[in-house]
Amino acid sequence: MKYEIKYSPSYSLLVVNLDQDESITAESGALTYMDPNIEALTKKREKSLLGSIGLKLIGGQSFWVNQYTAKNGPGEIGLVAAPVGDIEKLDIKPGQGFVIQKSAYIASSQDVDLDVKWEGFTKGLFGQGLFMLKAKGNGSLFINTFGAIDTHNLASGQKLIVDNFHLVGFSESCEYKVKKFGGLKETLLGGEGLVTEISGPGEVHIQTKNLREFADWLWTLLGPKVRSRSR
Repeated sequence: MKYEIKYSPSYSLLVVNLDQDESITAESGALTYMDPNIEALTKKREKSLLGSIGLKLIGGQSFWVNQYTAKNGPGEIGLVAAPVGDIEKLDIKPGQGFVIQKSAYIASSQDVDLDVKWEGFTKGLFGQGLFMLKAKGNGSLFINTFGAIDTHNLASGQKLIVDNFHLVGFSESCEYKVKKFGGLKETLLGGEGLVTEISGPGEVHIQTKNLREFADWLWTLLGPKVRSRSR
């Protein structure tokens, strides 16, 4: 698949050039522009799409995606994510998949399957409203982040502790365990909450900015004005 990531690392735009009858699957709402000969199909990730099983997220929400296919010749499409940050391509191969945040997914080629990592939910994995997807198959996976992407290559047995709101994804070869940040006092007052201890071998991708902290910072500026107008 021919692609270009423009305007990195702060305002990244993914530009994909599709051959006739070639398709790319993208997160709903990621489209910025496309040639008129590209057809869009919105579907829920289920057996009828790419052989993936149904994805039903907690709260009854489904994971919707758009499938874009070039018809009657090649076509170009531009895709972007809501957070101000970077886009990176991960190579998915048989036995070399990734576990990523649902919010980090932007697009993937047709031979990449996405699946909810259900056991993570039952263990309270990543908590705090973060949902994880497992990408497997053979193809290209495009992820987006809030801020820049910081990649760590862990050797076998090497460990890294990552704040959950900074964690973007990691290789399926890694082992992981969710932990509280320090003791109860640190969990309640330290501003970290839950962290994930990841053990290699494999890659760990981290985003340099925290969307929750950014929202809290904005509220310190906007909150007083909102409260003064509501009086």
